[in-house]
Amino acid sequence: MIEVATSGAFIMGPQVKVLEQQLAQYVGVNHCISCANGTDALTLALKVWGVGPGDAVFVPDFTFFSSAEVVSLEGATPIFVDVNADTFNVDPTDLERAIRQVIDEGKLRPRVIIAVDLFGLPADYPAIRQVADRYSLFILEDGAQGFGGSIGNQRACSFGDIATTSFFPAKPLGCYGDGGAVFTNNDEWAMLADSYRVHGKGAFKYDNVRIGLNSRLDTLQAAILQVKLKAFADYELEAVNRVAECYTSMLGGKVKTPDIPDGFGSSWAQYTIQLDNRDMRDSLQAALKSKGIPAMVYYPTPMHLQTAFRSLQTKQNGSVASQCPVSALLSQTVLSLPMHPYLSDDDVATICNAIFTSL
Repeated sequence: MIEVATSGAFIMGPQVKVLEQQLAQYVGVNHCISCANGTDALTLALKVWGVGPGDAVFVPDFTFFSSAEVVSLEGATPIFVDVNADTFNVDPTDLERAIRQVIDEGKLRPRVIIAVDLFGLPADYPAIRQVADRYSLFILEDGAQGFGGSIGNQRACSFGDIATTSFFPAKPLGCYGDGGAVFTNNDEWAMLADSYRVHGKGAFKYDNVRIGLNSRLDTLQAAILQVKLKAFADYELEAVNRVAECYTSMLGGKVKTPDIPDGFGSSWAQYTIQLDNRDMRDSLQAALKSKGIPAMVYYPTPMHLQTAFRSLQTKQNGSVASQCPVSALLSQTVLSLPMHPYLSDDDVATICNAIFTSL
């Protein structure tokens, strides 16, 4: 941080390129293109593929708003897909149903699947890839919460044709402000993403060859992330998994705890339990708050009920709600507990005991 301040290279300074190289190496891909935030990272990916009006992009119904917002910003249509009740991630079976429905209706062109690595757990990419290949669709991995997760020996942000992440402070790898990144093995797509993030630049910044964004990662944030990436890789990811194991051990059998499929690894952006119904969830949240324990609801409104997407309910045969029952239920029953690498066993025990006495 002092080096950045003394150099005066506050925008796209040398620390940015070094960080991009470090991130690409950690994830295991050829290219990392940093940008201003995770939402812009998704936008850059869609611009690289030329997604626009008439295109259908398939998005989990249970996720943060930006996963679908970027689709509408490009003039394309988000198609909401239900999720798995145990992993919270997109259900490959329902995904194929939604794709077939769009094809049968014949009004939109299926183009992209946005798979979200929700709460730190990678989506079921082996199954999603089979569906994508069957219908010749791109996979955009929204790894905003998933950085550090894994399937086997492969790390999150390497599963999509393009992947993105966010460095928002609350994310597994967070900076001291906003930041994001795009990951890909495709040389041409990396070049286009690099162009789009700086006003559509060509050979130099005053040669503008396409309409782009102003979406650069500040050098100060890159310097911070270099230090935080080392801590994350050296001990934080391991530590947060120990915290999760402690939670699961103490809460198992009392409430529904997160399910991590065999061979999958989570970076635990959130530790999210499920209660029997909304009243029980809301009552527990209030009881924990009264004891000074913060607990959050991610997400209280599924995508198909967001006000901004109200018009899509009629366009999609008025059946989005009935086709996404799991998302609708989860929005009523999930509760995320305090979660970070520096929670002690005593901290976890205090939280769990407060849950036991409040249920």
